[in-house]
Amino acid sequence: MRVIPAALRPWRSSIRARIVIACAALFLVLGAILIGAAYTQVGRVLAVPYGAQGETIEPGGNLQVNATTDASKRDEFLEFTLAGLGLGTLLAAGLGWAVSRRVLRPLTAVTTAAQAASQENLDRRLALAGPPDELKELADTFDAMLARLEAAFASQRRFVANASHELRTPLTEMRTLIDVTTARPAASAAELEPVLAAIGAAVDRSEELIEALLTLARSDRGPGPAELVDLPTAVEDAIDLIAPAAAARQIRIDTALQNAQVSGDRVLLERLVSNLIDNAVKHNVTGGWVLASTRTGAGTAELTVANGGEPIPADQVTGLFEPFRRLGGRTGNRPGAGLGLSIVASVAQAHGGHAQAHAGPAGGLDVQITLPATANGNRYAAPAAPGMAD
Repeated sequence: MRVIPAALRPWRSSIRARIVIACAALFLVLGAILIGAAYTQVGRVLAVPYGAQGETIEPGGNLQVNATTDASKRDEFLEFTLAGLGLGTLLAAGLGWAVSRRVLRPLTAVTTAAQAASQENLDRRLALAGPPDELKELADTFDAMLARLEAAFASQRRFVANASHELRTPLTEMRTLIDVTTARPAASAAELEPVLAAIGAAVDRSEELIEALLTLARSDRGPGPAELVDLPTAVEDAIDLIAPAAAARQIRIDTALQNAQVSGDRVLLERLVSNLIDNAVKHNVTGGWVLASTRTGAGTAELTVANGGEPIPADQVTGLFEPFRRLGGRTGNRPGAGLGLSIVASVAQAHGGHAQAHAGPAGGLDVQITLPATANGNRYAAPAAPGMAD
């Protein structure tokens, strides 16, 4: 974007010109009022009649004192004051021009920085010095906005790079398996069977990743038509789906479900619940445990899923809500693309709630989701333009 210096902008579109005109007009109007008031009094003289020498004028007599006007004095006053008014107006305009230049200097800096800002140039800051006035507050707000934009673009670049890497891995694996297999001209059915199984697993991982990315994009766009969703029912359905995998690893799943209803996009909310239960089982240890609970607080519905597992550093828990973030036991050959908690946080924010997590004292993770509760069938109106979770 081309930056236009303030001196080259059209006069009529300059706020500095408006300040100058306002100063001059204010001085002109007030001066004219003052001159008009004084003009009515200038040149007024008292004409006192007189008689013969030594004659005394008695009050109430036939001789009266009359007020007259000296026109020559009025003309001289009017010429002098009008000249002074014109000179003062020019002086007020000049002072307004000089003062406005100093006052609007921070605003010019903000405008120049805003015009120069772009996706590749977000690291510049105004760092405006001076008293804590409105312009200083504007500059600080603009600096904070640039910082948020820089962080958002950096997060977006990381997201695209990570998504490309995650999608490339199964595709590369499939191509390698196909190339190795076709390089052997006489491969038997027994030799092809494990290769086809490995290719099928890679396809499944690709489909899982693509579905997770689509869900994340859908939640970022905002929820669809609102429906009444019963959280305890959603938890039970999610447990039924994950029960075979949990039984294979001897993971015990307990529940403490109280009445909790929310209103929103049913598909997204059910995906939120299933992601929490699925993560609690996937990122657990053999013979571990999972506890899912729901309850209703003061106008809110809470869903908490706690699980055992390997210890997680407390200072790295918040980062687990970022896309493709997998720490410690969440890496290696375990399933998942690192989008589970990102989807949970995005769906919660899209429905006016929030997600938070705490590392368990003996290992594992406790994730708590807080959503606006729905009571007596009154539905929650979801926000129109939710943002992406950090």
